[in-house]
Amino acid sequence: MQNLHRKIVAANTHGVENIALRHCCAGCHANFIATILYRESRRVSEKGELTLNPHMKLQAIISDSPLLSTVLDHWDRIGMPDARLVAGAIAQTVWNHAFGFAHDHGINDIDIVYFDGNDLSESAEADHSARIRGLLSNLPVWIDVKNQARVHIWYKEKFGHSITPYTSTDEAITTFPTTAAAVGIRPVDNGLDLFAPYGLKDLLAPVVRANKKQITREIYEKKIARWGTLWPDLEIIAWDP
Repeated sequence: MQNLHRKIVAANTHGVENIALRHCCAGCHANFIATILYRESRRVSEKGELTLNPHMKLQAIISDSPLLSTVLDHWDRIGMPDARLVAGAIAQTVWNHAFGFAHDHGINDIDIVYFDGNDLSESAEADHSARIRGLLSNLPVWIDVKNQARVHIWYKEKFGHSITPYTSTDEAITTFPTTAAAVGIRPVDNGLDLFAPYGLKDLLAPVVRANKKQITREIYEKKIARWGTLWPDLEIIAWDP
């Protein structure tokens, strides 16, 4: 993996980012106007120029993505409990923006997760998956739908070790394989709710760093091998920096 940029960095404690962004539809694209709950919407750079803060920057990138905007425009019809658009498609959209690639470069699927502890059946999850893929059939990527309440049922068979059942979608996000991709969004009332338990710094840098809360080294290194090929300028932190 000669193209991978690796940098030894000190461990960093990230703060949880959880804000609301106002979401309005405009054609097939979403237009977001940020409602920042706990910090100013813009900050002044060292050169005196106004720059977007991380929340505003992320929402601007999302609003320019036909893939993500289409999903959000259909959210009311997706209609699953505690649902979020999460993970790789968000991170990879940011990387494409950062490195000047097409908006859908390298994006194979879009992950939509939900939490329904009242129905842990595989058939219910499959029904939701089929319905949502039909709803978003115009998108040129696979739509992956998973009930986070039942992940513990199949996790050991797939990954080799057991996990404790999650209690919510947001708890599941805290275990996602990288800090950058541990992010979830969803429209709520007049806002777009963002959950990023490790903050937005790595996502927007962009830096890939393992979240060792649950994954193994093997899983992480398989992911970064693909990402380093598709996004060769990514800064990728080794499992053991």
